[in-house]
Amino acid sequence: MSKIALVDDDRNILTSVSMTLEAEGFEVETYNDGQSALDAFNCKLPDMAVLDIKMPRMDGMDLLQRLRQKTSMPVIFLTSKDDEIDEVLGLRMGADDYVKKPFSQRLLVERIRALLRRQDAEAGVVVAETDENKVIERGDLTMDPLRHAVKWKGKDVTLTVTEFLLLQALAQRPGFVKSRDQLMDVEYDDQAYVDDRTIDSHIKRLRKKMRSVDQEFSAIETLYGIGYKYNEE
Repeated sequence: MSKIALVDDDRNILTSVSMTLEAEGFEVETYNDGQSALDAFNCKLPDMAVLDIKMPRMDGMDLLQRLRQKTSMPVIFLTSKDDEIDEVLGLRMGADDYVKKPFSQRLLVERIRALLRRQDAEAGVVVAETDENKVIERGDLTMDPLRHAVKWKGKDVTLTVTEFLLLQALAQRPGFVKSRDQLMDVEYDDQAYVDDRTIDSHIKRLRKKMRSVDQEFSAIETLYGIGYKYNEE
């Protein structure tokens, strides 16, 4: 049973999310500020942590910075709709993914499971191969779903879980157009509050990361007013 630390100053989130995670078979420890979480982590680390960014006593950024000094355990940030700068900074500091508030609890559970699968794969735990976790090879692109590892022309590209899932959805069927609605389903299930700009923002960030290893990267094509497609080169 994986232990998840949930750190947020919103008691409603702590209560509802912990109930959901426990129903999914996780052991959950809750903390309402960063300092109390850090004190507990100094005694025993959880398997992963879900952190709010804005909290009293010690915020999520400070807590992440201290955690990364001694552990690479997976960390997901919970961010408000207007925290894009904080998201980018958090990812640079070593967060593995982020989920925007208000969020689907099912979405959070899937992000947690994906990161724990990656952790198991990196630790050498044998996992049965399925169609969903087979390695994808498309021209210069290689994707390993279990490890959430991406290579472009042999170079590693570090993506969040969200970015990985979007690229995977496009690369699974090269040449086929995915509408923004279809990509929203991949990323956010059926959450009506998500808009087109959210997908566009993720695709923009995804392209930027791919171009950091290859300035000529152009495999993701925008079809204006329709969606996106992956062109196998």
